[in-house]
Amino acid sequence: QVQLVESGGGLVQPGGSLTLSCAASGFTFHLWPMSWYRQAPGKERDWVATIGAHGDLPDYANSVKGRFTISRDDAKNTLYLQMNGLKPDDTAVYYCHVPPKDYWGQGTQVTVSS
Repeated sequence: QVQLVESGGGLVQPGGSLTLSCAASGFTFHLWPMSWYRQAPGKERDWVATIGAHGDLPDYANSVKGRFTISRDDAKNTLYLQMNGLKPDDTAVYYCHVPPKDYWGQGTQVTVSS
C-alpha cells in the first residue's frame, strides 16, 4: 500500500523558513523522481519542484527558484523541501508527488502571515 505523508507545515512570518518532509512507503522510493506541488485557496494545484532519482537534476518553478531547495534521503525514504525567504504568496497546501506513478500525499498547510 503506497503512502506519502507530508509534515512540517505551519504558520510562519514573512521572511521565515520551514522545512517540509514527505515520508514514503509501499514503493521503491529510490527508483523514482519526486516532486512537490502546492495549491493556494481558490487556485489550481501548481508544480513547485522536482528531483530525479538518486538526487540528480533538481528543477524549480520560477516563483521559488533561489528560495526553495528540494532534496531526498533514499536511506530514509523521505523527500524534503527547504523553504527560505517565505512570502505571503507561498501560502498553500503543499503536496508530494511521484510523477511516473501519479501518487499523491494528503498535503500539509503552509501559511505565511504576520
